[in-house]
Amino acid sequence: MNQVEICCGSYQDAIAAYRGGAKRVELNSALSVGGLSPSLIALRRIKRETDLKVICMVRPRAAGFHYDAVEAELMLEEARLFLENGADGIAFGFLSEDGKVDRENTQRMVTLIHSYKKEAVFHRAIDVTPDIDAAMKILVELKVDRVLTSGQRAKAMEGIACIEHLQKTYGKQIEILPGSGMNASNAKEMIETTGVHQIHSSCKDYREDRTTFSEYVSYAYLSQPHEMDYDVVEESLVRKLVQSVNS
Repeated sequence: MNQVEICCGSYQDAIAAYRGGAKRVELNSALSVGGLSPSLIALRRIKRETDLKVICMVRPRAAGFHYDAVEAELMLEEARLFLENGADGIAFGFLSEDGKVDRENTQRMVTLIHSYKKEAVFHRAIDVTPDIDAAMKILVELKVDRVLTSGQRAKAMEGIACIEHLQKTYGKQIEILPGSGMNASNAKEMIETTGVHQIHSSCKDYREDRTTFSEYVSYAYLSQPHEMDYDVVEESLVRKLVQSVNS
């Protein structure tokens, strides 16, 4: 059976994913900047109330993935905290200043995660590396379990040829997880074309919060027509996606 992983920005998102039939979530906060580390309380409640497999994002800030020594230490501490509180894996990405995989910090993180017998997932930092094959060879060598990628394009369907190459070249050594712009209308094509067995999707919808802005102050982060909204996981879209990949 093909796997669906839902990208969740909150406890409520994870519950919607669970009700929609997903078995695994990537738990974040701040999806508007690509996802940051989530709330520990959200993780603990999700694990207590569902049987979801929960992969926790460890990302301390927005922008890129070249971290200084202090950030790297904090990321390792945070990963340990999530693992000790039930996380089934950690999604992370360490790059050097020139965009190559930061071998030292990646190895430290993988060693930590595997010491808990959990899954090490290298996220879409891979999509800004200058040589994706060189990066993949390092991740395989370091025994990363899975890599989330859009094939170095903004949307995974645009990078489908790259994803097919990654699956054919490395798929027996590391799991390839396509993500970005995936939904019930294109997931089956991705699976059939590339040979992957899993899909990452946000199954996004919107909710209105009329306190988002006033005449002079705005906390909006979405453009029209969603200027007064925030994004959420929509249970019905999850259900459609799960059905589509296994039809």
